Amino acid sequence: MIPEPSGRLVYRCLHCAGEHGIEKLLYICPDCGSVLLLVDAQFDRLKDIPGSTWQKIFDYRRMLNLPALNGIYRYHEFIGPSIPLDSVVWLGEGHTPIVEASAYLQGRAGARFFFKNDGQNPSASFKDRGMASALSYINYLLAYGYVDEILAICASTGDTSAAAALYASYLHPRVKSAVLLPHRKVTPQQLSQPLGSGAMVFEIPGVFDDCMKVVEQLSENYNVGLLNSKNAWRILGQESYSYEVAQFFEYDMKNRVIMVPVGNAGNITALMSGFLKFYETGIIDDLPMIIGVQSVHANPVYRYYLEKHPEKRRFEPVHVSPSVAQAAMIGNPVSMPRVIRLADQYDRLAGERKVFVVEVSEQEIMDWHLVANRHGHVSCTHGGECLAGMVAAVRQGLVDDSHSVVLDSTAHALKFSNFQEMYFENRFPAEYEVSPKPELINAPVLVHPADLDAVPESGKPLAGESLDRFVSRVSDEIANRLDLKKV
Repeated sequence: MIPEPSGRLVYRCLHCAGEHGIEKLLYICPDCGSVLLLVDAQFDRLKDIPGSTWQKIFDYRRMLNLPALNGIYRYHEFIGPSIPLDSVVWLGEGHTPIVEASAYLQGRAGARFFFKNDGQNPSASFKDRGMASALSYINYLLAYGYVDEILAICASTGDTSAAAALYASYLHPRVKSAVLLPHRKVTPQQLSQPLGSGAMVFEIPGVFDDCMKVVEQLSENYNVGLLNSKNAWRILGQESYSYEVAQFFEYDMKNRVIMVPVGNAGNITALMSGFLKFYETGIIDDLPMIIGVQSVHANPVYRYYLEKHPEKRRFEPVHVSPSVAQAAMIGNPVSMPRVIRLADQYDRLAGERKVFVVEVSEQEIMDWHLVANRHGHVSCTHGGECLAGMVAAVRQGLVDDSHSVVLDSTAHALKFSNFQEMYFENRFPAEYEVSPKPELINAPVLVHPADLDAVPESGKPLAGESLDRFVSRVSDEIANRLDLKKV
């Protein structure tokens, strides 16, 4: 029930297969410079426990009131077995609700589906999962004397910086944070978050990929803690999403489909890795289909998988265009080598192809984002991207009536409310390629009948006959506009 540190976590290089201890922060292989994955060198010990017993362990832990196990570390043995519970940083992340779409919306979209509302994490995005893991690891390094202090740094399109700054601030003063953002390409709401958490915020010309190059240069030449998904601890924490989905469906993953925006490819990497671990230990009997979604404005992974023959595939970065799915506006995802390796392994173990990528337009993203929110959801534009992707998958025959689909709404809708305003006011610059549909536009209506001589003002309330007349006339006007019938 209460896990002790176990296993042996190591960094393993995807290129040369070299292994390195976790006593030092590493982002790339010191031998060949390639991308790393964190693996448990003693993972097979987990297979000695029957899958049904693991299910009971996780279900019983759900009843405990122990902060370290209230979040992503409920799955301690699968996420960070080497990390002692007293090093775990939990700020309320994880176990976000999975909400089934209304019958009307499911009928309109063409499939049974659910939104997993990861915008209900502390910083209002899924990035908190990876930060809880990365900062728990940093807390472990500090507590056990491997480092004295850390400057945590990241490049971001908004959500990463908010999460990094929040979790770093919890460990202040031994941990300080700095974030790099592309100038004027982050929403005001997202910009306010790292500023509020006390991070040093640097805006630079260009897009996210340019910010990432600067951060990589800093991490290779200075003593800083890189918190982008190049950090393998981030991927480890984001695996919790897959474990929560499995537990929600009582570990029955047959005919399930998970839709996820690709972006920097950390999330799709984590999903594959997490489901593989649960499958290999018998906790789930089936691997769900995983479908990544990319906009036509940032689609390098989609283009890679357009080639049907794996031996002919060549990854080529793309130059991105502005996207309403702002966090996914990445033309050269750092986790692409992980995606290629894990997708091959995933399909091989499944015995059939189970990992796909679909492409959607900016218009489709924005329209489905608004449609979802008009029918009871709190979907961000990336949730809209997932819903548009599911509609495309239905159209292509990947998803049918036998499937139930989980859509990743990665952040809170309010983070991207400016795009909704641009849509309603028809203010999208041409490069977005978004034109508002009249039936989806909404705007407030000022009710001020012309025959009213007196109306209330701040500090000047009405009273008596004037107030009665104001209430009566405004009520009548609203009733007329709504075509209400008198009782």
